Amino acid sequence: MHTDTERCVRAVQSKDARFDGWFFTAVLTTRIYCRPSCPVVPPKVRNMTFYPSAAACQQAGFRACKRCRPDTSPGSPEWNARADSVARAMRLIRDGVVDREGVPGLASRLGYSARQIERQLLAELGAGPLALARAQRAQTARLLIETTTLPLAEVAFAAGFSSVRTFNETVREVFALAPGELRTRAARGPLAPATPGVIALRLPYRAPLNPSNLFGHLAATAVPGIEEWRDGAYRRTLTLPYGHGIVALTPQPDHIACRLSLTDPRDLTQAISRCRWLLDLDADPVAVDSQLRTDPLLAPLVDAGPGRRVPRTVDGAEFAVRAVLGQQVSTAAARTHVARLVTAHGEPVEDPEGGLTHLFPAPQALAGLDPESLALPRTRRTTLTTLVAALADGTLRLGTDTDWERARAELSALPGFGPWTVEVIVMRALGDPDAFLPTDLGIRRAAERLGLPATPAALTARAADWRPWRAYAVQYLWTVDDHPINHLPA
Repeated sequence: MHTDTERCVRAVQSKDARFDGWFFTAVLTTRIYCRPSCPVVPPKVRNMTFYPSAAACQQAGFRACKRCRPDTSPGSPEWNARADSVARAMRLIRDGVVDREGVPGLASRLGYSARQIERQLLAELGAGPLALARAQRAQTARLLIETTTLPLAEVAFAAGFSSVRTFNETVREVFALAPGELRTRAARGPLAPATPGVIALRLPYRAPLNPSNLFGHLAATAVPGIEEWRDGAYRRTLTLPYGHGIVALTPQPDHIACRLSLTDPRDLTQAISRCRWLLDLDADPVAVDSQLRTDPLLAPLVDAGPGRRVPRTVDGAEFAVRAVLGQQVSTAAARTHVARLVTAHGEPVEDPEGGLTHLFPAPQALAGLDPESLALPRTRRTTLTTLVAALADGTLRLGTDTDWERARAELSALPGFGPWTVEVIVMRALGDPDAFLPTDLGIRRAAERLGLPATPAALTARAADWRPWRAYAVQYLWTVDDHPINHLPA
């Protein structure tokens, strides 16, 4: 979008928050870059130039605006809606892969050479993988500086910097303030740390956001031990590269309040990325709802509760196991099956607030389980053990970088994986916005009530008009039934 100057200027002059994260405005006279909704008086058009990423702005010598804090913009919705190599690379960079594995590791995961990835990212984002990762490190550093009491030297390494000197230089260059000055400013404002060991931050999103189906779904399907709904917040345990964590997510009118407890602060980047992915916070609800409103049968559902997101997962392998255990059983029965698995094979953790007791077991921990110990039909046991074996040996990978069509083919080849199981995994674990569940019981009931075709084939044909947002259409169709997943708990 950054190449459409006229459209960008209109967004800046109207301070349209819907475009935050889509592009960034760099002001030639002040050498500052802002988000489109920056509250200051817009600069003259001749002094504006536009970039597709904060990293491109920083690479061109601009520093972040202290007023609108463009580093806290929602991510571009393009990277969630696309399945090409650039989108997959951006999802991996957002997940901290470059910090942990370097550019060669990023390229290896995508199946390209480092030079090819560099060229593709430069063409679309105006910055290569190292510059994009550097911009993310700067954002992580700012969060740690402002919301924790960690010594600044520890902040540097926790944010992914290789040295304190590089950390200091980057923070000064990006924010025009030294790390100590950032902490002093934050101590005078609302971001001052409150609870030792807890990182409190705000997760931004594009309005509108309807929390009912999002948090209602997570609360209704919460597995005892690893998830819970408490005091208006969804809480769960997280397995992270350097340790584990516990997160509490609370919906607020203009943001999601996030409270993180981490055993290692180096996991902050990935923890934030997983929380944003879980809640689908980088979606563009205006674009989605506008498309779905063109169907006169869907329009009343959209108008009744706009801004529905797709509730996702923090770990693709975990969700695949849970999907198999939930085949052809009620929500309550699925929770019971998963809870037994967690108690028997999950790693115990301590929760200062009580309620959460385990991490979800990794595929390697489940690879040796005795099928006879599972209270499941024999065919379902075979389905589960085959899935776990494929995940444990790396034959099957279910991550944010996974190619959606390849995953569909690999899952379909496993015994016991029908269309519903495959599509629900691709929708909620891998994030395909166009995944569709025509055989789902709730969808078929909704179709009958609304006057849509009832058979899977006919409904799929009718749903062609909802593309590429059929996964969001599923969320609206599910609201036709009065199910707990559609309501926030009391």
